[in-house]
Amino acid sequence: MINYYNEYMNNTVLTSKPEELILMLYDGCIKFINRAIMSIEKKDWVETNSNILRAEDIITELRLSLNMDYDISKNLDSLYEFFMDLLIQANMTKDKEKLMQLLPLIKDLRGTWAEALKRI
Repeated sequence: MINYYNEYMNNTVLTSKPEELILMLYDGCIKFINRAIMSIEKKDWVETNSNILRAEDIITELRLSLNMDYDISKNLDSLYEFFMDLLIQANMTKDKEKLMQLLPLIKDLRGTWAEALKRI
């Protein structure tokens, strides 16, 4: 059976502009952090680990996308490093509060990026 949603998402990623992909990465990170919070509440540690690792992968991808020739990129890299630290701590301790602390920060960055895209 063909999974049409996965096929659609693959096509969306392949045809999106780089700046749109960054927005999609933020969306994915928010989604996986929310899922990790829910799985902590259910005490489903396997699912918690899986979702936090996926959020970590996204933060790593965001870090790799930075052009370090610009000061803003260096600032973002430091922020992403802080995000990774929170994710690692949350995963080690299964601490929902660490994820709750992280979520608004990523949502703010996502909102800022979305606003910037409107002006391009």
